[in-house]
Amino acid sequence: MTGVVRHTGLYEWEGVRRLDYKSEAGTHFKQVTRQVLSEGSPDLFAELRYFEVAPGGHSTLERHDHVHLVLIGRGGGHCLVGDVVSAVNPLDAVIVPPLTWHQFRATGTEPLGFFCVVARERDRPQLPGARDIEALSADPAVKAFIRV
Repeated sequence: MTGVVRHTGLYEWEGVRRLDYKSEAGTHFKQVTRQVLSEGSPDLFAELRYFEVAPGGHSTLERHDHVHLVLIGRGGGHCLVGDVVSAVNPLDAVIVPPLTWHQFRATGTEPLGFFCVVARERDRPQLPGARDIEALSADPAVKAFIRV
């Protein structure tokens, strides 16, 4: 896809499919969809994706070798980056460094929508093990926030 990717309303774009958040089933995420706005543009070094987390939903608690750049586009919620839980609102930018645990939750009454820019060639997500969960849970605020 090249040129303008037109927004059609309701946080959807012409020619862009709304997909399940991840292709594999699991309980480590809840009520999340994704749309790849740069799909079919192989010369781009990055992908622009739009994720939407339904109220009460959450993304996967994970980390990667690559950095994430996230721009909140809709609603409100909270995110975990490392060992810090923060409220997020439209137009807040979230930078997730490499190998940093992160998770997004829609804690309000409307969906939490966010745009994510990542390198086209990137590593697969790493899920936390028992030791990681134990370490994260040492902080009561983080323990109360995370969903696995």
